[in-house]
Amino acid sequence: MALDGPLPEPREAMECDVVIVGAGPAGLATAIRLKQLAASAGRELSVIVLEKGSEVGAHVLSGAVIDPIGLDTLIPDWREKGAPVKTPVVEDRFYYLGPSGAIRIPNLMMPPLMSNHGSFIVSLGDLARWLGEQATELGVDIYPEFAVSEALFGDDGAVIGVATGDKGIGKNGAPGDRFQRGIELRAKYTVVAEGARGSLAKTLIARYGLDKGRDPQKYGLGLKELWEVQPQKHRPGLVQHTLGWPLDNRTGGGSFLYHYGRSLVSVGFVVYLNYTNPYISPYGEFQRFKTHPMIRDTFEGGRRISYGGRALSEGGWQSIPQLAFPGGVLVGCAAGFMNVPRIKGSHNAMLSGIHAAEAAFAAIAADRSHDSLDAYARAVLEGPIARDLRRVRNVKPYLSRFGTVLGTMLSGIDMWANTLLPGIGFGYTLKHSKPDHATLVKARRAQPIDYPKPDNVLTFDRLTNVSFSGTNHEEDQPSHLKVADLELQLDSEHDVFAGPSARYCPAGVYEWIEEEGKIPRFVINAQNCVHCKTCDIKDPNQNITWAVPEGGGGPNYSGM
Repeated sequence: MALDGPLPEPREAMECDVVIVGAGPAGLATAIRLKQLAASAGRELSVIVLEKGSEVGAHVLSGAVIDPIGLDTLIPDWREKGAPVKTPVVEDRFYYLGPSGAIRIPNLMMPPLMSNHGSFIVSLGDLARWLGEQATELGVDIYPEFAVSEALFGDDGAVIGVATGDKGIGKNGAPGDRFQRGIELRAKYTVVAEGARGSLAKTLIARYGLDKGRDPQKYGLGLKELWEVQPQKHRPGLVQHTLGWPLDNRTGGGSFLYHYGRSLVSVGFVVYLNYTNPYISPYGEFQRFKTHPMIRDTFEGGRRISYGGRALSEGGWQSIPQLAFPGGVLVGCAAGFMNVPRIKGSHNAMLSGIHAAEAAFAAIAADRSHDSLDAYARAVLEGPIARDLRRVRNVKPYLSRFGTVLGTMLSGIDMWANTLLPGIGFGYTLKHSKPDHATLVKARRAQPIDYPKPDNVLTFDRLTNVSFSGTNHEEDQPSHLKVADLELQLDSEHDVFAGPSARYCPAGVYEWIEEEGKIPRFVINAQNCVHCKTCDIKDPNQNITWAVPEGGGGPNYSGM
């Protein structure tokens, strides 16, 4: 948190070789690989990982079906070491849903890259916790509850480290009784592994123009519940995806159901954030999806255990920014390495962390620091990550241009072409158009949507579900959700677009309070925030900025 007025004391500074921001798969893979290389070379290397969550894995949310290529490369003996990766995929199913029925898409029609054979259903949060244990055993220092609020710059403009936010600042901006100054971590190289739309990455991309010449990054909002279902309805290893209902043909997205563990089913829904109707509620679409006749039977008699939401980087190959900047690199979803049709990113996240570690270690061994790790960028753009993303590069643009039905057909043909002609395909790359915040139409041109009332058995209201995310923030702190111009929010977001913030937020953070004879009030319930960052992405005027709250705040996901 930023502190108003004079600072009561200077920040303590720590020195290290590499500082990593974020303890997800990308950040932890970077840390582990650095220590592996140091051990092989017989040299000391200080590696620090900073995590804003209360513990490693607290903010990690994914479906998740993982391609083990990243784990195989990083820790080849992960099976013997007891990694929480136990449920292999045994069956793939793809459906197109209508309001009351479904059409199964034959697996033979699907491009081979869409097959989940050889993949595993996991809790990515649990996997992150296990990776954290492996990193700690190798000598990595991991500090949870440390939210990085800013980058530090040298006289030549290079990044020389990061600073964590102050704690104990009251809502009035003044230090309180529990005030604790943030610290500075000064490093030879800084690895940014915050995930999608991270605040530090956003700042660095803008400062260095890392997105110059690239297409706008595109995003989706992923919502997930974890259920314990009745044993007779549990089919371990079943992976099921759907397109279509309840979304209309012009609104992109789809669902997943993954059966794993002991009677566990992950159910989730993704809505692409380039939707146009300001009355759409991604959360409402998710709850409505569960009422479909083909879906609801799985959950009847079961119980919901957890809930969460997060933004997904969906721009793919066309939107990857420049990956290296003076003093550091972007890895994982901070750089946008998710494979959209496969709904997978953790394998590329881990591979990017491995590449970053190898480039940083070579530079430090050569007595370099604070320069651009161009070897990392080359490894990504010429290696397995590039091969993975290039062959699906046209999927998202096809869906955006032609809608779900025709877009799926065209993207399927394109993926088949890239399978049959590796590295060539049809030889063209489609462009992304507008950034997601610019896609909403004015409310007067849109059709309001009446979402069914939750039954609190299968479907739930947002605030009830947020209580299953473990979300908590210290209440006496300035809001980490910054509105630059409240008049603009009223005149445009409310009056022109009918207040979409009250609908796109999956945690009920934003409300427009309308009382007769009074000007509508914009209320921000920052305590509810699950750190999905959708507001930072979708606000039509880019008038809302998501910043890090105090370290340790936010969701505390269990088993997600």
